Amino acid sequence: MNKKELRQLYKEKRFALTKSEIENLSIQIANQLLSLKIWDQIFYHIFLAIEKHKEIDTSFILSILQGKDKEVVIPKSNFLNSTLTNYLLTDNTKIIINEYGIPEPENGIEIANDKIDVVFIPLLAFDKKGNRIGYGKGFYDRFLATCRKDVIKIGLSFFPPEEAFNDLHHQDIELDICVTPDTIYKF
Repeated sequence: MNKKELRQLYKEKRFALTKSEIENLSIQIANQLLSLKIWDQIFYHIFLAIEKHKEIDTSFILSILQGKDKEVVIPKSNFLNSTLTNYLLTDNTKIIINEYGIPEPENGIEIANDKIDVVFIPLLAFDKKGNRIGYGKGFYDRFLATCRKDVIKIGLSFFPPEEAFNDLHHQDIELDICVTPDTIYKF
């Protein structure tokens, strides 16, 4: 299957999940993350889940990060140029839901991309080589291209990997790790 077909298949798989299943699977993913050797870093970028797309509930990971006193960075999308601007999450950060249903900071303290140590990446599907399929707009590939070379790129998936994708693009950036409810894949 090509990316377009896989994108559709995994959207359907996600929409078949109940709210309870999403919560349980999200907790399992957060628990899997605890076993990784990533917790000595400072700045952690995390997306906030789009509920209508039945994304992984990242609030459990957010609780871990806050419990470990980490600097949490959340993105704000610019749909004019398909880029992300990253802001420090503080007690004063006002979260709004944009016109696409994405929870994001209204404003705040901007954090340069080269300061970020770990990025938790949303995806629809991934393969056994660490390639991922997102929504197709390239936001995260553009963002990751501006991060340090040693940034740790962690995908989060409800589902196990596909064998391989047959229509990769030269700008696609591979994951270092992908965490599912049952397994941690390292690439």
